[in-house]
Amino acid sequence: MIMSNVLEGLRYSEDHEWVKVEDGVALVGISDYAQHELGDITYADLPEEEDEAVAGEEFGALESVKASSELLSPVSGKIVACNAELEDAPEKINEDPYGTWIIKVEMSDPAELDALMDAEAYKAFIQE
Repeated sequence: MIMSNVLEGLRYSEDHEWVKVEDGVALVGISDYAQHELGDITYADLPEEEDEAVAGEEFGALESVKASSELLSPVSGKIVACNAELEDAPEKINEDPYGTWIIKVEMSDPAELDALMDAEAYKAFIQE
């Protein structure tokens, strides 16, 4: 079993995305577990700024040497920023999955965060 780093203070989806909220804006990335499962990430397919993110629906994809994986938004709202660094350096996600956000979403329904797991619940989820 891969021992994955799970950060306290973030919310996690069953699709292995994490959310960190700063001033009502959700930063979204993928967990350490997800980047381990993917392997070396070689390409990030990002949405356009101003696109709408819908909780549970695809907003982009990551490709690695092993697989392609769609990214599902853990929250709904307007995408206000995409991490342009990932276009040239998608491996940043492997190097620092919690320090590398993929999109920022101006949440339309912050109550959606309640449906996400805290760190303890996510640790239990990935050990199943």
